[in-house]
Amino acid sequence: MWRYADIAFGLVAFPLLYYGLLKRRKRSNLLLPPGPKGAPLVGNLFQLPKEEGWKKYHEWCKEYNTDILYLNLAGTDFIVLDTSKGATDLLETRSSIYSDRPRMPMVNELSGWDAFNIGSMPYGTRWRKNRRVAHHSLHPAAVKSYRPQMTKSTRTFLKRLLDDPNPLNIIPHIRHLAGETILSISYGLQIQEENDPYLELSRVGLQAFTDAAVPGAFLVDSFPILKYVPAWFPGASFKRKAHAWRKVAREMIERPYAEAKKQIESGTTAVSVVSTCLQKAEEGLEDDAFTEETIQGVAGTLFAGGSDTTGALIGSCILGLLEHPEIVKKAQAQIDSVVKAGSLPDFEHESSLPYITAITYESLRWRDVAPIGAPHLLSTEDEYEGYRLPAGAVIIPNVWAMLHDETVYSDPFTFNPDRFINPETGQIDFTHARDPSHACWGFGRRLCPGKHIAFSAIWIAIASLIAVFDFEKAKEKVKVVGEDGVEREEERTVELTHDYISTFVVTPKPFKCAIKARSKEKADLIRAWWIRDRDS
Repeated sequence: MWRYADIAFGLVAFPLLYYGLLKRRKRSNLLLPPGPKGAPLVGNLFQLPKEEGWKKYHEWCKEYNTDILYLNLAGTDFIVLDTSKGATDLLETRSSIYSDRPRMPMVNELSGWDAFNIGSMPYGTRWRKNRRVAHHSLHPAAVKSYRPQMTKSTRTFLKRLLDDPNPLNIIPHIRHLAGETILSISYGLQIQEENDPYLELSRVGLQAFTDAAVPGAFLVDSFPILKYVPAWFPGASFKRKAHAWRKVAREMIERPYAEAKKQIESGTTAVSVVSTCLQKAEEGLEDDAFTEETIQGVAGTLFAGGSDTTGALIGSCILGLLEHPEIVKKAQAQIDSVVKAGSLPDFEHESSLPYITAITYESLRWRDVAPIGAPHLLSTEDEYEGYRLPAGAVIIPNVWAMLHDETVYSDPFTFNPDRFINPETGQIDFTHARDPSHACWGFGRRLCPGKHIAFSAIWIAIASLIAVFDFEKAKEKVKVVGEDGVEREEERTVELTHDYISTFVVTPKPFKCAIKARSKEKADLIRAWWIRDRDS
């Protein structure tokens, strides 16, 4: 016999079920977003470019007159978002269904990064715990406690650049700066002047990750069953690579963490992410997130992600300054008017140096270090702008296209920090050029947890470099034959090539230039502050 409750439930449930089925049927009749026609079985897999894929995605969007592009990679649906609007509408406004990560067998299952790396970790309880621990150590107020490490690392970098201005060593010096800064912040460890083992671990580990994370780089990402192929099998070199990369990844997070704990116990380490998190864990508060595994993972994520990206961005900034000496002069004039003689820029000067802040923003925009943002996974079928977005689709934000959108940034390929300056007040103003943070740090719930540390580390490095150094393109001697037939030697400027290593994180290749102290007084200032920091 039917009860009134059953009847009431049916009156509510059946219409809802009917509505859901109708909506699903309507949605399934929608077209997929436009995109290039693929081949049978493999789809667009072999159409993906090996380098600078962000430019090809944008080119396809122009060709098909769309801001949302569809690709099929051997049965996996890929959706490329080419504008900030699309990324905001989906990855932020609808973040509840767009916050997962794709499977990525090469990075996660074979190389083991999802075991600790917040960026690769599937969305869920474990990710939320790691994110909570990261926020504890990386929110804006907490970042201020790491400023002494950033300042000291930067001044050591100035000294290295002063003593060894060889242009081929500039990029290695920058990498050393970034690695020293992030190692100190993550673990409280001091770096060796030469051949530091932790930096080498980070370099090898990050290279492996960026190589493995490029969409379409490994067939196993499109055909996960290949992960079961034996490593000795012909064509299974990816298994051998993954085995080596997995060992490096584990060592990268375990080795510095063990040393940090050792120094914390002996009372010889500075404040760090590990020390603050372990202290939180020892307080015994009711928070099950602060476990050994989670703390180790958060520190490892920061160490891995920060050492490469900040270095790449500082290198790009120098390229921009070399192309525009007038920017350097303007920035130096502001620094000289704010920072008293005998001192170097510090964070206390940040509010009084808006042009340095504008240069930092422009560096983030001009040569974004991750032109293709980290992929998101759509957990349930969705509809957007009349198109069907299938459940399980990999969502790729084209950050490069967003930060070089000519409707948002005039003359977008020119390095121009003045776009962020109000000409009347001289202060930062995003009225005419949008804050690049809308794209450069990621989207929605997957926003980069280390963005505040990264911005501060980049800002102090740029301010300090400009304060004490001049930047010029390199000169070279060439022999030319004049109209009189006489051979003469002339000096010519070596133009920059702007060549980059193109992986998930793009890094400038070594370039020739001349970086020298602005004066003997500036050189003496670098040495004096370096000695003071060393002895403190």
